Amino acid sequence: MIGVDIGTTSTKAVLFEENGKITAQANQGYPLHTPSPSVAEQDPEQILNAVFHTISTVMKDSAVRPDSVLFLSFSSAMHSVIAVDHAGYPLTPCITWADNRSAAAAARLRDELGGHELYLRTGTPIHPMSPLTKLMWLGEEQPELFRQTYKFISIKEYIFAKLFGEYVIDYSIASSTGMFNLEQLDWDAEALHIAGITAERLSKLVPTTQIMQGLLPGMAEQLGLLPSTPFIVGATDGVLSNLGVGAIKPGVVAATIGTSGAIRTVVDRPLTDPKGRIFCYALTEKHWVIGGPVNNGGLLFRWVRDEFAASEVETAKRLGIDPYEVLTRIADQVPPGSNGLLFHPYLTGERAPLWNPDARGSFFGLTMNHHKEHMIRSVLEGVIFNMYTVLLAMEEQIGRPAKIHATGGFARSSLWRQMMADIFDQEVVIPESFESSCLGAVVLGLYATGRTDSLDIVFSMIGSTHQHQPVEGHARVYKQLLPIYISVFRSLESQYQAIAEFQREQAGE
Repeated sequence: MIGVDIGTTSTKAVLFEENGKITAQANQGYPLHTPSPSVAEQDPEQILNAVFHTISTVMKDSAVRPDSVLFLSFSSAMHSVIAVDHAGYPLTPCITWADNRSAAAAARLRDELGGHELYLRTGTPIHPMSPLTKLMWLGEEQPELFRQTYKFISIKEYIFAKLFGEYVIDYSIASSTGMFNLEQLDWDAEALHIAGITAERLSKLVPTTQIMQGLLPGMAEQLGLLPSTPFIVGATDGVLSNLGVGAIKPGVVAATIGTSGAIRTVVDRPLTDPKGRIFCYALTEKHWVIGGPVNNGGLLFRWVRDEFAASEVETAKRLGIDPYEVLTRIADQVPPGSNGLLFHPYLTGERAPLWNPDARGSFFGLTMNHHKEHMIRSVLEGVIFNMYTVLLAMEEQIGRPAKIHATGGFARSSLWRQMMADIFDQEVVIPESFESSCLGAVVLGLYATGRTDSLDIVFSMIGSTHQHQPVEGHARVYKQLLPIYISVFRSLESQYQAIAEFQREQAGE
């Protein structure tokens, strides 16, 4: 079974045996073009080539026979938009979730066009990440290109069109567009009207378990597969990551911190938030994932390393150890709460829980008694505080979680893992599930092909590596600080807008 994850920074392909053992894997990166603060685009052909390269590489490296491949199943990043012509040629780059040029359109949708009611039906929070707002922006800014466009598609649709000559979009990707009615499992008429399009200019809707067969001529040979190999259309990376770490039972929450982060749980029906703070995306017709994505995760630890820690990086180099280990040891010398220094981690704006692209980062509570080590620790704490505020919004819908499954690059740090247990005041379990979106994709593939009748088969394919219990004294400190942390970002909304406008003027946007 091959799980393919089309991510924002790279595509991964992982060849699994049916028991979950990894036989071969490949990874190919590609750049994100950010010529100005609001632009975040990619070349769809580079991503297509990465998909082909990683699949053909795992086939070669594993030396498995093409006829022994049960299926390929796909995971993909959300919220991308590519305009294509009748021949399937891209008229735009791949506009990614991180592109903020539709910020004004998102504000108008929220304030003037009934955006909240639309969110309640579609489950996609009103934010520039949403393809709906991207289409509004494209229609206004590039009307001629907008008229010429045959289809508006995501990166996964682009790849499937190249493989099979057909435009299909799964319910999961569709549910992250802002244009998909969760109850009707169909395009929302009002959303399409706001976007200025008809359903014919979008792809055909299919379940995440949809099986495609009959690769176009030449494709199978290029990939090292049989033309009849089943391809499962699959779902989004976020919902499949939940599946891949075994967070699919009621009350089990997955918290992921990689470059960015997310916190999610599975429910059995579409569920939205009266305050509009969380998303609701499809996994299958019986499994829905609610939660919130955060922009600012591990990339802030990298920012600390690059901007604050030249001497520590040099020390790490001399000792032959990872610079992050040195920084973590330094942070560990500071008591929980960093002696009252709070960090709001909005260096790239923020999605959940603020849904404000103008949010900006800040240290709050600085005194002469604070030193660099306090700042390092407060950055790590700030990332977890922000994740916890998303969980609080989810708790209003689902109650207190029974268990937290934590994954991502942050899980390599025992200090950061313990910090999560202390701030969440709950046990944190680290599943032994590497490449969780790829594993989630193949579990969905087993379900789609009838090789299992339940997604619970994932529990036989993962284990757990670490467990952390909250330390009572630490949890007490964090409980004191949390209301202050929340009140600060709530009180700064107008200031965020003012400073962001100033910064845009300075950047010439």
